[in-house]
Amino acid sequence: MFNRILIVCLGNICRSPTAKFLLQQALPDKQIDSAGITAMVKDDAVSGTKKGWDMDAKARQVAKQNGYEFGSHEAQQLTRELINQHDLILVMEQEHRQYIGKRYPEAMAKTMLLGHWLEATSGASQQGKEIPDPYRRSDEVYQHVFELIEKSCNEWKSKL
Repeated sequence: MFNRILIVCLGNICRSPTAKFLLQQALPDKQIDSAGITAMVKDDAVSGTKKGWDMDAKARQVAKQNGYEFGSHEAQQLTRELINQHDLILVMEQEHRQYIGKRYPEAMAKTMLLGHWLEATSGASQQGKEIPDPYRRSDEVYQHVFELIEKSCNEWKSKL
């Protein structure tokens, strides 16, 4: 049923590529992509074309310290075309879900938190747990976020 999964965060350099690689390894028969609401591209001096940013070096390093090797990555901007190509959209925060609901209302029903199956923070009004952005934060924050993503992906693996 959910064979094409899109994972969304802000810049598509820390959280969503980590989740993409973890889910892809766990579910090799599924097509898993990632995108960012505010993903940036840069000019490639060699080819003269625009190119998405690579995965954040610290996010890649934390994954490696946890026993994972991730392939190449190029950040891409979230678009209606990407939304329409996927059966399930997993986001990191409720704010991302709300953004998708406003910009792409047709996708709201297929958009859920990556941390949907994790226990919500006490007092939270929604089901599941949000996964905070570790960008430019401490190594401990990156490790905590990695662990949340890994737990979330393991939960999704058992559901899909």
